[in-house]
Amino acid sequence: MTKLPVISGKEAIKALERAGFVIVRQRGSHIRMKKVTSEITIKITIPLHETLDRGTLKSIIRSAGLTVEEFVELLSGKVR
Repeated sequence: MTKLPVISGKEAIKALERAGFVIVRQRGSHIRMKKVTSEITIKITIPLHETLDRGTLKSIIRSAGLTVEEFVELLSGKVR
């Protein structure tokens, strides 16, 4: 099992954009992202903090329908 990385909100947003999410809006220090598929629409809120708490990052990854391994690949720039 891959270890959960310590990243910023901006890094998480870049990784999720590689997974097909788009930025919908921003309110204060939080970005709202959305991904529409034929089955469902996934909406995620990402805080723009310098480092995301592990629980917050794990929740974001789970809400996006990704595994930690897939998310780490997206961080490294590989598109799935």
